[in-house]
Amino acid sequence: MESATSRETHTPTIPDQTTERKIPPMCQHQPPCPSADSADRESARLVAHHPEQGWSLLCNGVLLFEDTGELLPDGQIIAPHRPLGADRVMTAA
Repeated sequence: MESATSRETHTPTIPDQTTERKIPPMCQHQPPCPSADSADRESARLVAHHPEQGWSLLCNGVLLFEDTGELLPDGQIIAPHRPLGADRVMTAA
């Protein structure tokens, strides 16, 4: 009886993979909305609006919360920045 024959194994090459997802931009209109890192990011168009849950998604990827706080696409948190009410404005005497 012959000894076991050697078998050639073929391992397919796998291209380098990245764990980073490529997310297509949500803003597909012209002119494009301000980016998430610009000062006027809140003026971007609404993509989803859920007032019953207290948040909206803008086309630049910013989550805008009812209390004026924001969550940027990169995970950065912007604290609420509500304007002071008229009863809280201090006047000089």
